[in-house]
Amino acid sequence: MPKPDKADTRGLPMMPIRDVVIFPHMMTPFVVGRQSSVRALDEALAQDKKLFLATQHDATLDEPKPEEIYQVGTIVTIVQSVKLPDGNIRVLVEGLERAKIVEISDEDGFFRATVRVPAARGEGVTPQSEELMQKVTGLFEQYVKLSQALNYETMLNTVRVDEPGRLADTVAANLSLPVEDKQELLELFSPLDRLARLAELLDAEIEKLNVDRTIQGRVKRQMERAQKEYYLNEKIKAIQKELGRGEKSEIDELKKKIEAAGMPKAVAEKAMQELKRLELMPPMSAESTVSRNYIDWMLAVPWKTKSKEIRDIKRAETILNEDHYGLAKIKERILEFLAVRQLVKNPKGSILCFVGPPGVGKTSLGMSIARATGRKFVRLSLGGVRDEAEIRGHRRTYIGALPGQILQMMRKAGTVNPVFLLDEVDKMSMDFRGDPSAALLEVLDPEQNETFMDHYLDVEYDLSQVMFITTANVLHTIPQPLQDRMEVIRLPGYTEQEKMEIAKRFLVPKQRKATGVAEDHLRFSDAGIGAVINGYTREAGVRNLEREIGNICRKVARRVVEAHDGKETVAVEVGAENVGEYLGILKFRDTQHEERNEIGLATGLAWTEVGGQILATEATLMDGKGKLTLTGKLGDVMQESAQAAMSYIRSRAHLLGLPKDFYRNLDIHVHVPEGAIPKDGPSAGITIATALASALTRIPARRDFAMTGEITLRGKVLPIGGVKEKLMAAHRMKILRIILPKDNEKDLPDLPENIRSLLEIHLVENMDQVLELALEQPLASLAPPVEPPVAHRDESEPLHQ
Repeated sequence: MPKPDKADTRGLPMMPIRDVVIFPHMMTPFVVGRQSSVRALDEALAQDKKLFLATQHDATLDEPKPEEIYQVGTIVTIVQSVKLPDGNIRVLVEGLERAKIVEISDEDGFFRATVRVPAARGEGVTPQSEELMQKVTGLFEQYVKLSQALNYETMLNTVRVDEPGRLADTVAANLSLPVEDKQELLELFSPLDRLARLAELLDAEIEKLNVDRTIQGRVKRQMERAQKEYYLNEKIKAIQKELGRGEKSEIDELKKKIEAAGMPKAVAEKAMQELKRLELMPPMSAESTVSRNYIDWMLAVPWKTKSKEIRDIKRAETILNEDHYGLAKIKERILEFLAVRQLVKNPKGSILCFVGPPGVGKTSLGMSIARATGRKFVRLSLGGVRDEAEIRGHRRTYIGALPGQILQMMRKAGTVNPVFLLDEVDKMSMDFRGDPSAALLEVLDPEQNETFMDHYLDVEYDLSQVMFITTANVLHTIPQPLQDRMEVIRLPGYTEQEKMEIAKRFLVPKQRKATGVAEDHLRFSDAGIGAVINGYTREAGVRNLEREIGNICRKVARRVVEAHDGKETVAVEVGAENVGEYLGILKFRDTQHEERNEIGLATGLAWTEVGGQILATEATLMDGKGKLTLTGKLGDVMQESAQAAMSYIRSRAHLLGLPKDFYRNLDIHVHVPEGAIPKDGPSAGITIATALASALTRIPARRDFAMTGEITLRGKVLPIGGVKEKLMAAHRMKILRIILPKDNEKDLPDLPENIRSLLEIHLVENMDQVLELALEQPLASLAPPVEPPVAHRDESEPLHQ
């Protein structure tokens, strides 16, 4: 085996070059201007025309130091040298081989470098190098095709070489790469390493060129489209000009619309100012689109168009009675509003808030008010709204800005005095974008809404003639300042008799029409509707009742169609005895009559967002150490009520016939069934106390009594809220004996007379009266508590802090 050649060391004049890397086998021209570089060039020309070129790190330096020059460069031979008129010298050099600097010395005003030329390695063609050469050649062909700066035929002829090293240097010299990447290739002495690295760089460059070509094609298409649109627009303008319909006529038309819109003076001035700006703008500019949209919105919202109101009270009363059964207070308030409209020329708009459980007709009542007054009706749902801009709109500086929903709905109404329903006002929320309920304060304030300011229009808009109606299920989630601006009218829910009438008058005809069933095919008896109400629905409203009636209608519709094919006649009358054939097993059972008086079980009354309901409360005793356990997903207030009830029982132990320390050896567990449903509030206090007293005295609590009231440690019974809903729930469950705090007597007139006459209501002031009524056997030992003796302090004794 022959020994490898040793590295060759030489001393040559050196010239630092800027922004270029010279590769072996390549002819490269450049201009020499620095004095040190001229002297090095003269020295090389005086000898054998050999020169060492190395790239400097920073191209801005005129006199680089040895450490500021790359350590690997190229030995070149000077092919041509021409002095230019400006004193510089144009040089053409041919790269011979790469070399590495061993030492640099500064003599006679130029650098002289001692360089080492490594021995040739791997220059022969091997299967690996041949594969790499084919890959690089293929990639370079793609690169040349994509690059517009290189001639395809010339480049392909250039790279037709058989040596791996020469191929790599030739391709690298013709690539548009940063100096750093080219220097990296120059410093790789192994041809295989150079080819591999070159393949990576070619892949990256081809990808960049593909992206550039895609972008360039897209830009070209857009420019062609824009030029086409511009040409067509100019042509349209020329045609319109010939026809006398130029752009000027469009501006004149907008001006006439602004003058005829009935805008207030300040608003009209702003619209005209915007129109002048639009006239001066190029029609194709983005700003002209923004201005045109603004003017269109100014013209779209109503400024003076009004609905002619119906002020006939008798007609309005007839319409309200046609659409809704019951709701006497609300109908009375609407008729009062109409009466005021007849006496006062320009009264302030009213803001009503209908509060009640789902399905009681809050939204449909708003539609009826619009029909009764002859106004347009618009509805905006506020459920889940959390952005202030939904109410006030976005400023025009934002892309895609629009007015708020208030003005959008006013545009939809087309009049300045519609009935505007704000649905689900209790379900708004807030986040970092603002609080929409705060924005509504201005909208719903009769003293402020005549100067409502939308961010988009940025002019005052008069909402004072709008009749605003809001709806909510609960009041406690509505901020107090917003509540203060509204007149709250409660819709507590319907009685069984009212549901019966609503079903006969509205729901049954509506569902017959929806399913195409004729009255001859399907009739409902009162008993049948009552069976649906009691056995298949338990709600304050009538939504589920309507669904169940619709369910029956669909089943009868199927029978009618099947019978028609068989030439039979179908005539169904739904009564209490055959409801189950259409609706299946009962969803709700009236278990009151099946129950018996039980120890530790008392019936309470609760208020929920969907109306009132009864709440069974259980108490049981176990051997233990005085622990009180509360279950049933009770809230903090309800747990505190249970603690207060327990403290009351302990304070009355001697009067209840209990040992003084009865609680030391007992664990007491209080549970409110339906444990998955959260429960809270103070009104279960007397119910829990009754259940505890029944469990401890072993006297059953009466099943035919329901109760509600807050308890104090002294046994006082305090008033509670939601009386009407709770009593209606008791009536619905056929519990007709009620225990109620004395102070709630004022709430009884709100209860319909037909229900109040059926209930036996006991008004109590203290817990002793509750136990006397609620327990099966009265406690003869119950008596006012004996006051403990008070120790009198001698006035002469000092007070100790």
